[in-house]
Amino acid sequence: MTSLEKPAVGTSTVKWRFPGVHPEGRKYVLIAAGITLLLTWLISNVLFWPLLGVTIWVAAFFRDPVRVTPQGEGLVVSPADGLVTMIERVPVPPEMAGPNGLGDAPLVRVSIFMSVFDVHINRTPISGTIRQVVYISGKFLNADLDKASDENERQHFVVEGSDGRKVGFTQIAGLVARRIVTFTKVGDIVAVGQRIGLIRFGSRVDVYLPDGTEPQVALGQRAVAGETVIGRTGVQKAIGIAQ
Repeated sequence: MTSLEKPAVGTSTVKWRFPGVHPEGRKYVLIAAGITLLLTWLISNVLFWPLLGVTIWVAAFFRDPVRVTPQGEGLVVSPADGLVTMIERVPVPPEMAGPNGLGDAPLVRVSIFMSVFDVHINRTPISGTIRQVVYISGKFLNADLDKASDENERQHFVVEGSDGRKVGFTQIAGLVARRIVTFTKVGDIVAVGQRIGLIRFGSRVDVYLPDGTEPQVALGQRAVAGETVIGRTGVQKAIGIAQ
């Protein structure tokens, strides 16, 4: 048995609980609730239920569910909830390239598209030290387009693990998303699956897998931030990659 296959031992009972709202989103829930009450009072009671639905959606957008992160050597977990839309070998963005970043050779990029219905809290794919955080202003194209990686507003991260491997990932704003929020800075030590930021409201995250790490997801698969293993070292290639 590997460390991932060992059954959990203990007497604790795990119970489901309703996801809380992340502190970053609470002010928006209050604003939506306030508008609902104000317009209902000023205009018509008919507006109450549709506006209440919008308020509930805002609360759901900023939900922050508990995640159980798999443990094991050589794993890269998903930093985002969403649909795996691209798996291809591409040049490393210049902001993350070079000897202090991910190097200059092309790497496998796994792109995860987040709709407005997905959880938007992003998490670190490996444990280690944040070596780079680079914000770039840009356009707000559809985040599902390939060129969004180069033209949209985005923020790059490079995390270096204790074993020296580096994983890069990029938060990319989309058509609706107009704000990238960061919870960490260069030099911070993070645990795998730790919350590092969010994007409002619908966007994409690209992950650059280091050499020797094979993708463990397929196109069209749903990924769960902090739980889905998207890459693993020391395994045979199982999924075709666009060159």
